[in-house]
Amino acid sequence: MAFDPRTDRLPFSDLDESKDTLAGAPEMSDDARIRHLQRVPLFSGFNEDELRRVAQLSRIAEIPAGTTVTQIGSPGDSFFIIIDGAVAVRTPIGQGSELRPGDFFGEMSLLDGEPRSATIVATTDLRLLIVDRSHFWRLLDEIPDLVRRMLTILSRRVRRLEQALHAIRYGLNPT
Repeated sequence: MAFDPRTDRLPFSDLDESKDTLAGAPEMSDDARIRHLQRVPLFSGFNEDELRRVAQLSRIAEIPAGTTVTQIGSPGDSFFIIIDGAVAVRTPIGQGSELRPGDFFGEMSLLDGEPRSATIVATTDLRLLIVDRSHFWRLLDEIPDLVRRMLTILSRRVRRLEQALHAIRYGLNPT
């Protein structure tokens, strides 16, 4: 099963956190979304106004376990932050690390315009915060601390990848 962030919009259905929309589907209130965002380490220390802006420029989706969220080589037009659940990462060099709440993925395609560099599969049911391309740059412009945090995490990922490649090249155990 594959997830298409452009068409698969599965909002939370908790009645105490939702309000009716014109289409009749429940939509999460900003306050409920902010409560979820406060649990995400990427946003720790953000003030309520910053969290509210993230909530306004994003949407939340529930994804069942086993769903392919992104596929290597496919175009990327969304950035994902895990609120609840876990995903497995598969890259061209093999299985990557598991990502958990607070981790994010999909940013590279939005940053460089290239196809997806990894396949991401839900290993559990997921709650994802999704920021589409049309809102991604606006969000980074409006919340500069988010850029700094993402760059730090990306740098750590590159270092881990370099260490893994070095270990593979020289026959060492990368762990």
